[in-house]
Amino acid sequence: MNNIRATLAIVWRIAMPYFRSEDKWAGRGLLGAVIAMELALVAIDVLVNQWQNRFYSALQASDWDAFVTQIWIFVALASTYIALAVYKLYLNQWLQIRWRQWLTRHYLGEWLENATHYRMQLKGDAADNPDQRITEDVKNFVEQTLTIGLGLLSSIVTLFSFVIILWGLSNAAPLHLFGTDLMIPGYLCWGALIYAIFGTALTHWIGSPLVNLNFEQQRYEADFRFNLVRVRENSEQIALLRGEGAERSRLLDRFGFVIGNWYAIMSRTKRLTAFTASYQQAAVLFPYVLVAPAFFAKKIQLGDMMQTASAFSSVQGALSFFVTAYRSLAEWRAIVARLDGFEMSVASSTNLPAHEPAIALKAAGGRRIIALEQLCVNLPNGTPLVAADAFAIQPSERVLVTGPSGSGKSTLFRAIAGIWPFGTGAILVPEKARLMMLPQRPYFPVGKLRDAVVYPAKPDTFEPARVKDTLIAVGLPNLAGRLDEDGHWNRMLSLGEQQRLGLARALLHAPDYLFLDEATASLDEPSEARLYRLLAEKLPQATIVSIGHRSTLDVFHTRKVAMVQDGEIHVLGSAGAPAEKEPTAAR
Repeated sequence: MNNIRATLAIVWRIAMPYFRSEDKWAGRGLLGAVIAMELALVAIDVLVNQWQNRFYSALQASDWDAFVTQIWIFVALASTYIALAVYKLYLNQWLQIRWRQWLTRHYLGEWLENATHYRMQLKGDAADNPDQRITEDVKNFVEQTLTIGLGLLSSIVTLFSFVIILWGLSNAAPLHLFGTDLMIPGYLCWGALIYAIFGTALTHWIGSPLVNLNFEQQRYEADFRFNLVRVRENSEQIALLRGEGAERSRLLDRFGFVIGNWYAIMSRTKRLTAFTASYQQAAVLFPYVLVAPAFFAKKIQLGDMMQTASAFSSVQGALSFFVTAYRSLAEWRAIVARLDGFEMSVASSTNLPAHEPAIALKAAGGRRIIALEQLCVNLPNGTPLVAADAFAIQPSERVLVTGPSGSGKSTLFRAIAGIWPFGTGAILVPEKARLMMLPQRPYFPVGKLRDAVVYPAKPDTFEPARVKDTLIAVGLPNLAGRLDEDGHWNRMLSLGEQQRLGLARALLHAPDYLFLDEATASLDEPSEARLYRLLAEKLPQATIVSIGHRSTLDVFHTRKVAMVQDGEIHVLGSAGAPAEKEPTAAR
C-alpha cells in the first residue's frame, strides 16, 4: 500500500505541472472532453446491456416486429459508440502530443540549465541515459498514464453503473440450488467481488517481480544503445586500433544483459499470462453457472439470463481492472520510477552548491580582473586537486599556464567557467564579462557549417561574408564556400581543422576573456604561431589565458604561471615572465 501511495504521489508531482502551465486550458479541455466521451461510452454499455434483455426476449418469443425494432436500436447505439470511440482516440492522441511536448521542453530546460547535465555526469548519479528518459520514458509515461487513468475511471463508473443492475437481477433471479431458492441479497455482486479479489491477489503475487524486471530492461536497452552510439562516434579510432573484435565483445556483453533480463521477463510473463487467461476464460462461464439453475427452473427468461451474464461480466471486469492491466501497470511503475530518478538527479545536481561545500562565483565589483581567493578545487570525491590564493588575471593580459598532465589545469578552467562546483573559496569575475572556453577538442553541432562556426549564437548573428573571411583568416579557405553544407563536422574534419574552426568561433564572438585549453595542440608550430598573432591582431583588448606545454608559446604571453606540486595538491604559482617578447610589428 505504501508503494502504491508513493507511486501515485510521484505521478501527481510529474503530471500536474502541465495542467497548471501556460498550456493548461488546452490540456484541461482535451482531458475533460476525453473523460466525457469515456463516460458516454460507459452509458452506451449500460443501454446495450438493457437492449440485450429485450433482444433475446424477442428471439425467445419469436416476435419479428420486436426483433427488427431492436436491430435498428442496436444500429443507432453502435453508430454512436463508434463515433465516440473514434473521437475519444483522436482527442486522446492530441492531448498526448501536447503533454509530451510540454514535458519534454520542461525536462530539456532543467537538464540543460546551468551545466546541470555536466554536473550529473560528474556526480555519477543513478539517472543513467537521460536521453532515453527524455524521449521514450516521457512518451510512455504520458501514453500509459492516460490509458491507465481512463481505464481506471471507466472501471469505477462501470462498477457503479452495473452493480445497481446486477443487484436488481440478483433479486429477480435468486440463487437456485437443489430445487430451493436461496434469498441472498445481491449474491451476483458478492460473487463478482469475491472472484475479483481472488484474481487480483493471485495476479499481484505472481506478477509483482515484473516491476523491477521492466525497470532493469529499460536500463539495459538504453546502455546497449548508448554503447552502439559511442562506437559510431569513435569509429575512426576503433578502426585505427583494429578494435572491432574488442568492441564486438563489449557490445555482446551489454546485449547479454538485455537477453538475460528478457528471459526473466518471459518466464514471469508466462506465469502471469497463464493465470490471467485462465481467470478471464473462467469469468465467461461463471455468471451462467450462477444463474443457469434459475433459468432451467423457468424463473427467468433467456433475455434476463443474457442481461445478467453481461452485467456480471461488466462488474467482474471492472473489479478485475488490476488483473487485466497488471503487466501495463508494472511497466508504468518502472517508467514512473525512472522519471522520478531523473528528476531527483537533476534537482541534486542543480542544488549541489547549496548542499555541499562549493566554489563561490562572485562579481568583481568595479574591478576588471578575474581573481582567485583562497581557492581549493577538489575532485567530486572531495580530494583536493588545485589551490590558489591572491591570484589575479589583469585586463588584456596574456597568461600561459603550464604544469604536468593531471595537475588540474583544465579543472581550474572549468571552475572559472562556473561548471565545476567541487571545492571551496571564491572566484571573482567582472560583471557582464563574456568568457569563452576553447577545449582541445571543440564541439560542433550536426548541421550546417555556418551554424557550427557561430555556435552557440543564432545562425543569422553574423554576416556570411564575415564568417567566410574569418575561415580564410584561420587557414580554412576550403571551407569558406561550404557554409550551407550539412555535416557531422566533428567526424568530417581533422582535429587540427576543428581547432582552427574553434578559433574562428572565438574571433567571431570576440569574448572579453578567452581561455585556450591546449586549443592549438594539434597544429604545427608555425600554424600555431600564425593563429596566436591573429588573435593578438583581431582581439587586442581580450584577456587570453592559455594552457600549453610547448616552449614556443612563451613569446605570445606576457606572464607565465606553473602548477607546482605541494604534497598531494598542486599550487598555482608564478614561473616568471618570458625571456623575450615577440615584436608588435611582426604581428
